[in-house]
Amino acid sequence: MNMKQPVSEEGFHSACRRLINCNLFQHMILTLIVINAITLGLETVPAIMNRYGVPILILDRVILTVFVFEILLRLFVYRLKFFRDPWSLFDFLVVTIALMPSTGPFSVLRALRVLRVLRILSIVPSMRRVVGALLASIPGLSSIALVLLLIYYVFAVIATNLFGSAFPEWFGSIGASLYTLFQIMTLESWSMGISRPVMETYPYAWAFFIPFILIATFTMLNLFIAIIVNAMQTFTEIETKTTVGAVDQARDHIEADMHAEMKELRAEIGELKHLLQERNRRC
Repeated sequence: MNMKQPVSEEGFHSACRRLINCNLFQHMILTLIVINAITLGLETVPAIMNRYGVPILILDRVILTVFVFEILLRLFVYRLKFFRDPWSLFDFLVVTIALMPSTGPFSVLRALRVLRVLRILSIVPSMRRVVGALLASIPGLSSIALVLLLIYYVFAVIATNLFGSAFPEWFGSIGASLYTLFQIMTLESWSMGISRPVMETYPYAWAFFIPFILIATFTMLNLFIAIIVNAMQTFTEIETKTTVGAVDQARDHIEADMHAEMKELRAEIGELKHLLQERNRRC
């Protein structure tokens, strides 16, 4: 009687690797994330929870169990390499927060369960590219933010000295002036709400507000957008070059294999011709 051979650890490891890299498995996890996002939204509706609260909570626990199983499977497959991947660390942190107790001092973490929805970012390649480009643009954005902060401070000091006595609610202190200038930068009620009332007391106040809007809103904010767009373009170009390089490398390997096979085939044909010639001579 034939006995089945036990599956080796290496074979089980390879099977687990194929499973987590399978497109069907990835699509299943993505579908569960979307379903979980819907259930977390439904939990905020009292009428729905009063009627369907139990099945919704059970479904949430089942999905969380699948997420934990997936993380454990990836830990088994990648081991220490798992913690070197930022996206894997992000998934691990999100799932760990979901496992925290929702009572006592950790009750605030209950609201953070919705972070599980952000796991979509680590699964969908296009979203990963966007996040990667945003992270790559942080150094440039930091420089622009420092310049903008310096401009804010200069204009806040000027506004406090000019308008603080007449409008203490808006410009009575550096903090109040900074907040008011932020509102002006967003163009939210800046004209009728702030600028025109100030101009009734200080007719030439437009000479302060217009340059600030031109510098802070139309120049600095557009620089933010330019840095992000440039980072995304650079990120896409690097990814395209990497993909093209991989394709070229694969094509070179295929061509090399074809040349080797053709060489072997020519050698075999030459041997056959030689054998046929020897046979004809003997005959």
